[in-house]
Amino acid sequence: MYAYPVELTQDGDSVLLTFPDIPEAVTFGEDETEALLQGQDALETALEMYVDDRRAIPAPSQARLKRQRKEG
Repeated sequence: MYAYPVELTQDGDSVLLTFPDIPEAVTFGEDETEALLQGQDALETALEMYVDDRRAIPAPSQARLKRQRKEG
């Protein structure tokens, strides 16, 4: 089972969640907890696209602790 690192970025009143290894998987949440829950669905959907397109599934990179605050 893979464990992909995420990036959480405060974006106004919501939190943006991205997966550096799977650029197609992007989602938002009202807070970090919701963004992480939504992230599971976004990752599953993106990985389904890889399988459907017969593309290689990228191996997860090593996680790093990095929090970003988006100005705006």
